[in-house]
Amino acid sequence: MTNGSTSGPVSTLRGRRDRRLGTVISDKGDKTIRVRFDFLVKHPKYGKFLRRSTTLATHDEKNEAHKGDLVEVVACRRMSKTKCWRLTRVLERGSSIELGADGLETASV
Repeated sequence: MTNGSTSGPVSTLRGRRDRRLGTVISDKGDKTIRVRFDFLVKHPKYGKFLRRSTTLATHDEKNEAHKGDLVEVVACRRMSKTKCWRLTRVLERGSSIELGADGLETASV
């Protein structure tokens, strides 16, 4: 029996991976972005919904995502102490506003 004898798509062999949508809040690291994932939690006693968020360290091989982008990430093997998510695609480009050397705002897309 060989490992390459199965003839199916790779996604069915690896199983379902956890996928999440989030917003890039930092792209300062090399091949690493920080993605904020927002969700709602119901208070156990009062029933009010509370907004919570978690920050995921995500691997971005091509450095294609930038601050403000809406991205899809998928769980993968651990790549470092905090990084166990991988960028699959950029869904929507965000516009980030930066200050130039002269102090005027310049929009980068």
